[in-house]
Amino acid sequence: MVGSFGSSGFLRRRSRGSRVRYVHNVLVTEHPIRDATAADAAACAAIYAHYVEHTTATFEEVAPSAQDMERRIATAQERHAWLVAERDGVVVGYAYAGPFKARSAYRWSCEVSVYLDPSARGSGLGRTLYAVLLARLESLGMRMACGGVTLPNDPSEALHRALGFEPVGTYRRIGWKHDAWRDVRWFQKPLGGDGPPPA
Repeated sequence: MVGSFGSSGFLRRRSRGSRVRYVHNVLVTEHPIRDATAADAAACAAIYAHYVEHTTATFEEVAPSAQDMERRIATAQERHAWLVAERDGVVVGYAYAGPFKARSAYRWSCEVSVYLDPSARGSGLGRTLYAVLLARLESLGMRMACGGVTLPNDPSEALHRALGFEPVGTYRRIGWKHDAWRDVRWFQKPLGGDGPPPA
């Protein structure tokens, strides 16, 4: 199937052949990507639990339940987006956005994240998911995407740079996890031009 994107940046099936499309200069292929539903909460929670328990990629220290994840999906989709990628009908990754900060003047900026099942890492899926998410956010009127990377994390830094994010600063010793202080480097990527936001 050949993938095409509507104004939402969502990958759609169009005709016979291979699933191919460029979004934010990324070749989108192979894995179906769609909006998450409540039925995906358990799969997303299982993927995320690995990062909570075994890495410093997130500063959460207790993995959320499937019920918690269902609420997070619904909250993200109120104004931003939560997407999942499938392989053979099984969710193997997700990407989402939420408010950068709560104050109203920040409302056109968002924080983005992507998480993959360990079996899907190194496949290019993270880059594809991020690209589709960024296209969706741009279509929603977002003007700045921000992402934090706990250091060291060369693959995540490379992912952000490859998608056009620029490093803008590092918070030193900002989090304590796995018995050590952790630094977080912040990246940002403009979306939708420099003019005023949507009315």
